[in-house]
Amino acid sequence: MCMYISGVPGTGKTATVHEAIRALSENVEEGELPDFQFIELNGMKMTEPNQAYSQLWQAITGNRATTKHAAQLLEKHFSTPSPRRHTHVVLVDELDLLVTKTQSIMYNFFDWPHRPHARLIVIAIANTMDLPERMLHHKVSSRLGLTRINFQPYSHQQLMTIVQSRLEGCIAFDADAIELCARKISAVSGDARRALDVCRRAVEMVETEWKSATEAAKPGPKRTQSATDSQLVLVTMVVIDRAIKTMYASGHIAAIQNASTQQKVFLVALRAAIR
Repeated sequence: MCMYISGVPGTGKTATVHEAIRALSENVEEGELPDFQFIELNGMKMTEPNQAYSQLWQAITGNRATTKHAAQLLEKHFSTPSPRRHTHVVLVDELDLLVTKTQSIMYNFFDWPHRPHARLIVIAIANTMDLPERMLHHKVSSRLGLTRINFQPYSHQQLMTIVQSRLEGCIAFDADAIELCARKISAVSGDARRALDVCRRAVEMVETEWKSATEAAKPGPKRTQSATDSQLVLVTMVVIDRAIKTMYASGHIAAIQNASTQQKVFLVALRAAIR
């Protein structure tokens, strides 16, 4: 079985798979499912795509092998029947980083599950919905055509729910500030991680301002907490707006936005070469 999961960053693709695996593992412990081995590979953590072979072989057997030898061993492993073999569930995150000119890696990973004795399930994750059609040869993309799931960007209501659940018990955020954060991020990307990053940045800004105010008040007599002091530790809409502007107007982003066409082309080419 092969499954392809797509969606913009921060929509919970990997987290959803992890939660599903956790639930299935509980079923195994309760005797409701046969045992299986979960293996996670991430293209971002590999210096070259061929390392997927050696990492998978080591995860299955505990033995190390060169990438070339590992590919041969895996081919034999999934082609040979074994009554004692566990089912392997392999999560391939950042799928686009494993794409090569020959497509041999991608083809093998999506061909092995179809072997009669493989007992292999491959779950591939990438940000682009049409990645198979755009980047893979037809013989590979056809393997992915069976099961596809696309994660839509979060709406502002969903982002509000996520942020509020993370801030449960915390009274430092004004309700309007949370709504502003959710609306701003949903309009740009719908990325839950980005929304949480904005909230984290807003807290850092408030803490810095509060510490500055505290330091400024040190020479004077000890003060009792006032309404002004309370406002210093409250994240308001104004703070959220500033946090968003500082995050999206960082030096790196500003430099890219102001780069010439030739400079932008160079950056795109550099990124393609690294991938």
